[in-house]
Amino acid sequence: MALHTAGIHHITAYAQDPQRNVDFYTGVLGLRMVKKTVNYDAPEVYHLYFGDEEGHPGTIITFFPSSASRRGIRGGGQVGYTTFVVPTGALPYWEQRLRSFSVPVMKAFRFNEHYLQFSDRDGLSLELVEREDGPKSSWSVDDVTPETAIKGFGGAVLFSNKWKETKKALEEVMGLTFMGEDVNYARFQSAGSFGNVIDLPMRDIPLGAGGAGTTHHIAWRAQEDGEHGKWHEWVKQHGFHPTDIRNRNYFKALYFRERGGILFEIATDPPGFTVDEDLDSLGEQLKLPAWFEPERARIEEDLEPIQVKIQERGNSSDIH
Repeated sequence: MALHTAGIHHITAYAQDPQRNVDFYTGVLGLRMVKKTVNYDAPEVYHLYFGDEEGHPGTIITFFPSSASRRGIRGGGQVGYTTFVVPTGALPYWEQRLRSFSVPVMKAFRFNEHYLQFSDRDGLSLELVEREDGPKSSWSVDDVTPETAIKGFGGAVLFSNKWKETKKALEEVMGLTFMGEDVNYARFQSAGSFGNVIDLPMRDIPLGAGGAGTTHHIAWRAQEDGEHGKWHEWVKQHGFHPTDIRNRNYFKALYFRERGGILFEIATDPPGFTVDEDLDSLGEQLKLPAWFEPERARIEEDLEPIQVKIQERGNSSDIH
């Protein structure tokens, strides 16, 4: 039986200064910091999650921010643009808002859709698109309202070192539907409300290098543990070598690198981010998995303090 992901679960990227990362995604983009934890493979580094009020799959962008991180090189084997979706009619508001925070904006057009393209403070490439799909956000920051707020992911533009191989992985492994071609892009779509549109440049892009301003991986949705096990076998049947299934506390995860160089994760929707915090207090405390609790004092001492705070307009001092 063929498997089909509903779309993107989350996208994870590298950043440098943790406070600057929080300032941009909460204060400028108006997302909620739904979880403050650590990189389970390197607990001296934060793992920060930003998304909608409840941290639903399809809304979450996550970061490994570290002041010691090197600058990355954008290229093949990465998510080229992370696409956020906003309500219809909201792009003029976002153009004005981004410019008011001294964020340069460019305009793009593909598949009959208008995009605002810009970068975060580390140079990570982002874009906004208007669509009707999916519920509006209930999380309010500053003058961002449900009529303008980011709803979740629109999808992503994938940069592949072997685009035809990535096309095969999207269709044959992840179960996305090929929708057509436009301006040298191929478009694929899944069934979810968010994170359901993937655009793939139809050319091989030289490999980039990981570091601040680039992505680490893109994660796709699996419904629950039972389906997750099927995904593990499904990936192997297509000649890939998935990792074992790993417990990330808020979801289970497996990883494999498709042949265009992009690291794919498959993550379960449950249990979600309220397993160790109440909904009203998500993201307020440093949460550690049980196996790190004995080391909490040392871990907290090594991490730079961060806080969610109101951002002043026109502040260009953090632009690099």
